[in-house]
Amino acid sequence: GGASRAPDTSLFVPVPLKPGLGGAAEEDVGAELTRPLDKGEVLKNLNKFYKRKEIQRLGAENGLDARLFHQAFISFRKYIMESSSVSADLHIILNDICCGFVPPGHVDDLFPFFLRHAKQIFPMLDCMDDLRKISDLRLPPNWYPDARAIQRKIIFHAGPTNSGKTYHAIQRFLSAKSGIYCGPLKLLAHEIFQKSNDANVPCDLVTGEERLFANEDSRQAPHVACTIEMCSTNTPYEVAVIDEIQMIRDPARGWAWTRALLGLCAEEIHVCGEPAAIDLVTELMYTTGEEVEVRNYERLTPLTVLDYALESLDNLRAGDCIVCFSKNDIYSVSRQIEARGLECAVIYGSLPPGTKLEQAKKFNDPDDPCKILVATDAIGMGLNLCIRRIIFNSIVKPTVNEKGEKEIDTITTSQALQIAGRAGRFGSSFKQGEVTTMHRDDLAQLKDILREPVPPVQAAGLHPTPEQIEMFAYHLPDATLSNLIDIFVSLSQVDGMYFVCNIDDFKFLADMIQHIPLNLRSRYVFCTAPLNRKEPFVCTTLLKFARQFSRNEPLTFDWLCRHTKWPLAAPKNIKELVHLEAVHDVFDLYLWLSYRFMDMFPDAALVRDIQKKLDDIIQIGVCNITKLIRASQSAAAPGTAEVVSEDFPLSRTQRDSRAVSERPGAASTEALSIAAEAAGLRRAKNVRPSRLGGRQEELKSYGRGSLANRLLREGLLTQEMLRQLESEWQDQHRNGRYGFGSKRDDQHSSKETRKKRK
Repeated sequence: GGASRAPDTSLFVPVPLKPGLGGAAEEDVGAELTRPLDKGEVLKNLNKFYKRKEIQRLGAENGLDARLFHQAFISFRKYIMESSSVSADLHIILNDICCGFVPPGHVDDLFPFFLRHAKQIFPMLDCMDDLRKISDLRLPPNWYPDARAIQRKIIFHAGPTNSGKTYHAIQRFLSAKSGIYCGPLKLLAHEIFQKSNDANVPCDLVTGEERLFANEDSRQAPHVACTIEMCSTNTPYEVAVIDEIQMIRDPARGWAWTRALLGLCAEEIHVCGEPAAIDLVTELMYTTGEEVEVRNYERLTPLTVLDYALESLDNLRAGDCIVCFSKNDIYSVSRQIEARGLECAVIYGSLPPGTKLEQAKKFNDPDDPCKILVATDAIGMGLNLCIRRIIFNSIVKPTVNEKGEKEIDTITTSQALQIAGRAGRFGSSFKQGEVTTMHRDDLAQLKDILREPVPPVQAAGLHPTPEQIEMFAYHLPDATLSNLIDIFVSLSQVDGMYFVCNIDDFKFLADMIQHIPLNLRSRYVFCTAPLNRKEPFVCTTLLKFARQFSRNEPLTFDWLCRHTKWPLAAPKNIKELVHLEAVHDVFDLYLWLSYRFMDMFPDAALVRDIQKKLDDIIQIGVCNITKLIRASQSAAAPGTAEVVSEDFPLSRTQRDSRAVSERPGAASTEALSIAAEAAGLRRAKNVRPSRLGGRQEELKSYGRGSLANRLLREGLLTQEMLRQLESEWQDQHRNGRYGFGSKRDDQHSSKETRKKRK
């Protein structure tokens, strides 16, 4: 492993020490033996001590780098200057130095006292070797002795989306005496649970929020389908299936795939995923002494990248799916589709699983008039959809990098293939898949992205365990949990095949509940709760849960109903729909905690019942999503004909049109998106004529100028209304009622408009 790296001492938070205030009960023995200290002389000599190079060198040898040395000295000086009495031995040394009883160089005699103080305020200095051992993550296979005790057979099913790789692994799972399926989503675990029981193979379901038993008496079935974080590494199975193995590189969740791959106790481990992960899995298994058999699969139906973009929603056909990378684009596109008299289903990440399944069912049903799907990349896995053609509304996506920072970047080849591969699913009514873009200038770039080889997965994620954090806390009892995790990660050593997953969400929750008195185990559990920290309502609920938990007061069904104002009505606008989604997440959070603290969250069954009812209410909202958008927009801009309210950023089309018209040298799509994000939410009244070149014909067909085009596109105007307006305008113009006014008339009319808008 080489020499251990220097710790990041900026993470070392000094433990505050109170000065000795003395008093009748605590006589100043040092003063009795010598005489009271002259604080002025003491200060002069302390400052001399600080400046001596020899002292700084000694400090460095004892783990005090320049930062820690300075902090320790400031604390040491403050402690001495503000104490009415210090220990007798320190008092005597200070007195000897100040009175000149020792040669001047003997200010160095203070060093043992200084070091003692430094170790009191920085306890990690005394146990750095122990901390390094605890945070040494270089041999993860050794964490799973049960798995190492058996010789496991590893089979890698490698292939693109829709190649049958998971199907073959599941067939083996179903034929085994016992088995475990580990997937990235609740939906996938649920699907395998259903499939297994339908095939008369009793199978349980285990997710963070739910446990369903195949047996009525709640006895454990020999098969289980679970979300990957929930898999047991000490239960023996004949067959284990690990789905979407390429997610082992995920910056936040990768650790769960590493844990499953190294730790599952199964005679056969069937790993499914992209070929890009083959080399890493083979290398990892080499360290456990296990061989990997690779089975390669080809796509079962052809997938064609079209040579033309959609360019207009008028060109939509049955079986089309428009993929957007933001909720606002989903709102905008679905509204425009409805304006053309078409019905569309809507699927995005924050919808409850039940609503996603209902929307998928509606879209897949050949007898349902809904033939178009508008979705985010949430359709990339977990839903069986009958899609003829995938249309990328945009090819840029907000992502979070390894440091937890938000970036806007072009989608990766892996993401593009995963989404595009959903078209023309084997066994669906469409025997061939097609993929294209909404905008002409994105198409060439999408083709380049899809042609590029997927870069190999380089490293597997790791995460500190509760046991490791507990051992850290034993050595550093005064450190906060957030600070413990920081120090752990800064000291941790990993070899080249691994990385430590980013812990920003964990630290965010740790800081949020730091002031609440909880034992370390409970605090750790609360901090691993799966929630979106961008949802204030969910975060404040977790805070209330933790506070009540710390007072040992159970979180009852009645309490939760009061807090969420249950029962709730169907949403009247988008804001209300978003809030209902947050309430659904709060119910999920309650259920998740109920499996970890059953006594304190006792009403899981009742909460599950109202969550199902809430799912139905959200489904009503999603079915009426375009009405909700209209309500949101009219509320935001009453009496105006503005297309996009303050609630919604400009759609991709609008951003690009502005950028093209304002900057002739039009930048890349990434630059446009970043500029749009930075500019914040803008109003549509600034939108300039739409895309140049090929879109000009479209503009002409829509009528005069970009306003007509925009109103048509946003569903505020129909072709029929446009023809009627044009005819009326021409009649009135012929009658002389609407002549081209003077400049003064123009100014007058613009003032009137401004007054109205105010």
